[in-house]
Amino acid sequence: MSGISYSTLVTQIRGYTEVDSNVLTTDVLENIILNAQQRIFLDVPMDSDRFVQEGTLSAGNNSINAPAGAVFIRGIEVFDSTSATTGSGSWLEKKDQTYLSEYLDRSTGPGGFGTSGTVVTGLPKYYAMFGGATGLSDTTSGAMYLAPTPDQAYKFRIYYNKMPATLESGNQTNYISLNFPQGLLYACLAEAYGYLKGPTDMLTLYEQKYKQEIQKFAGIQLGRRRRDDYTDGTVRIPVKSPSP
Repeated sequence: MSGISYSTLVTQIRGYTEVDSNVLTTDVLENIILNAQQRIFLDVPMDSDRFVQEGTLSAGNNSINAPAGAVFIRGIEVFDSTSATTGSGSWLEKKDQTYLSEYLDRSTGPGGFGTSGTVVTGLPKYYAMFGGATGLSDTTSGAMYLAPTPDQAYKFRIYYNKMPATLESGNQTNYISLNFPQGLLYACLAEAYGYLKGPTDMLTLYEQKYKQEIQKFAGIQLGRRRRDDYTDGTVRIPVKSPSP
């Protein structure tokens, strides 16, 4: 199986379950396929979902908005210059918001002021998460607090993962459907049999098939794609010799 489209997946789900469109309606299948994709996304962070966003810090402002749709932040790099090409980058250490409060010698709030009311400024060294991004644009409902508060307009880069474009009637293919079609099908069938409330043995079968496929997929995404033979060496799998 080299890839699958939304329309083909819909046909296969109805074919495997032997249930027509009167029960597995378009709306029901859209929800089943969405749930299956969400499950795969949460089970295996994929390279295709990695993004980088560049911006400029504001002097005196100790927070930056989370990128639109960010599920989790992988790292923040700040450059000791107003240009990412000429400045030297350094990675911020991720801490809890309480740590930043202690670092800034504050008793309450994320305002970035010391007990004397003097702003603690400089090149940021730490960041802490506060909320999560929602919607299609950068939002203050999801933010990262910085310490110290920037004393000038430093350039920064945020490395993060976000939910990919989902497979639906208006989007016939995506990374999962093209690169993990069998796992997507099994995840959908497990969702479908759960919705149909049986047979239990079929639900168990496709749940097991999904778990087998997701292990292989994770081995590629979290294994082979994160290493190379030059720096990590060739993967060697021991093969048992037949008994004499």
